[in-house]
Amino acid sequence: MTEVAAPDSLLADGLARIAEEIDGAFDALLAVPDDARAKLVEAMRYAAIGGGKRLRPLLLASVAEMYGVQREAAIRAGIAIESIHVYSLIHDDLPCMDDDALRHGKPTLHLAFDEATAVLAGDSLHAFAFEVLSDPATTPDPFTRIELVRTLGHASGAQGMAGGQMMDLVAETSEFDLQTVTRLQQLKTGALLGAAVEMGAILGRIPPEGRTHLRGYARDIGLAFQIADDLIDHEGDAALAGKAVGKDAAAGKETFVSLLGPERAREQARMLVEQAIGHLAQHGREADLLRAVARYIIERDH
Repeated sequence: MTEVAAPDSLLADGLARIAEEIDGAFDALLAVPDDARAKLVEAMRYAAIGGGKRLRPLLLASVAEMYGVQREAAIRAGIAIESIHVYSLIHDDLPCMDDDALRHGKPTLHLAFDEATAVLAGDSLHAFAFEVLSDPATTPDPFTRIELVRTLGHASGAQGMAGGQMMDLVAETSEFDLQTVTRLQQLKTGALLGAAVEMGAILGRIPPEGRTHLRGYARDIGLAFQIADDLIDHEGDAALAGKAVGKDAAAGKETFVSLLGPERAREQARMLVEQAIGHLAQHGREADLLRAVARYIIERDH
């Protein structure tokens, strides 16, 4: 396969641009009301603005751009998927879940505010995602809007991210084999990454049968992403990661690293990234950013 090289600056520029656009959109759409709801919206803004890698909106916007979608539509859809991601982190950090104190290098939401506000902020971001997607301002085509809503809803619930979160909780008191850990991570981490790629193609009005290679790409980077996360948790630096590390071992959870060992896990991640890039063979330079994202997934330290 002949592969077009993507310079590091392409990814750096892409990440910087999407972060600025997503933060700007959250800032515009989450105006703080002048009443007793102010604390809730301030909490939503605290969690949503100025944090995270924005990989999901970047994937969505990159796929959408390949198919000529207007940037504003891609950013609005990106806001929706990032809202779901942020809500999941808020709830994941709660004492009843992972009980974390640090997220994106700052106190977790329930510590910066309080637990009740954190629960409501997560709930509100979940609802906000579908409010944005169903708005004609995202796309005037109602059939496209409903497919976007369905795709994100499926990826967020029991058949996707929330189901994976439940499996992750059960993992603390159960012994999971490699197949089960893989399924867990395909749901917990991979479902939203897959939805991001799928939603970009939906905005581009690509029929389901035309998205097969993109689904393969998303599946492979989703697993590679989680292996990289496991490696960061196993041997990373909390200051660089912006969150606590060593949690999985302390909780007694089986991970790709505990089951495969660090070197085999790292090699598996590299293989998945090359496989993901291979799925993009039918695309030219327009897919260079997607290739760069795949490589970044296993090179990152947070």
